[in-house]
Amino acid sequence: MTSVSIVVAIYNRKDELFELLNSLSHQTDKDFEIIIVDDGSRIDLQPVIDSFDGLLNTHYYKKENSGPGLSRNYGAQRASGEWLIFLDSDVVTETDYIANVKMKILTHPTDAFGGADKAHKGFNLLQKAISYSMTSVFTTGGIRGRAKSVSRFQPRSFNMGVKREVFLKVGGFSDLRVGEDPDLSMTLWEQGYKTEFYTLIDVYHKRRTDIGKFSKQVYRFGVARPLLNRRHPAYTKPTFWFPSVFLIGYIVGLFHYFVWDNGFVLSMYGLYTLLVFAHATIINRNMAIGGLSVLTTYVQMFSYGFGFLQSWVKLNILKQDPREAFPTHFY
Repeated sequence: MTSVSIVVAIYNRKDELFELLNSLSHQTDKDFEIIIVDDGSRIDLQPVIDSFDGLLNTHYYKKENSGPGLSRNYGAQRASGEWLIFLDSDVVTETDYIANVKMKILTHPTDAFGGADKAHKGFNLLQKAISYSMTSVFTTGGIRGRAKSVSRFQPRSFNMGVKREVFLKVGGFSDLRVGEDPDLSMTLWEQGYKTEFYTLIDVYHKRRTDIGKFSKQVYRFGVARPLLNRRHPAYTKPTFWFPSVFLIGYIVGLFHYFVWDNGFVLSMYGLYTLLVFAHATIINRNMAIGGLSVLTTYVQMFSYGFGFLQSWVKLNILKQDPREAFPTHFY
């Protein structure tokens, strides 16, 4: 029988923790434990956990703030399951999530796995637009929701499973504050372990709730990619440059238009804008989400692209030490 421990690292998100635990309390398969690691929250999370007493097998630990990666390691060391499942506190699961995970483990053996994320019908318009931008085939997010779009799937920590023995053997999450999940995936590959994309285990992922926070988040993702490329050069891909090329191309297009009165380059961006708008509108059956998706897609591409470019220049042109160049990206 497959034993499962769900590890949730959390900081302050009281309401989201309730929603996550509520969804887990309705699982068709109730044979699992939940390890909740309070990463130095400034509010009391105990009442939320107590409200599910008798409904869930929970173990609550409160510690000094150290960031999500090290908090997940802390929880993994205290888990008893054969498999560790890492869920972000801002996700909600379907009632058959655990049952499907166990079924997939039996039918598609692997060392680590991941699943897709999607927007719940109850999310607000901006959340749905951000979800579109982070998962669409027309942005860099498309690889995270499609099994056939990447040669090797990199599980993300909002919906990731790893054999506990394997996780502990490779040392768990590293010293990276951002990008720690693809870092773990590539470390697993380098040590001969296998990862796989599992269907039927999608989660509803809230993500950021305003444009400013979303922009900051994807900027940090962009900064992290050259750091990961340095650590794992065998898995560097030219496609990682796409958002930066997108940003540079837009700037070149503006220059061409205002200096040489040539709008050809910008017209290509206009076609891309229409494509994103139409696709997002059709998928969500809502023109407002389609319009917001254009905004969130450009924010994603520009912020990620700028972060990637800045990081690449500092590491490869200026030859700066990664920790000195981006100290907030490390523990």
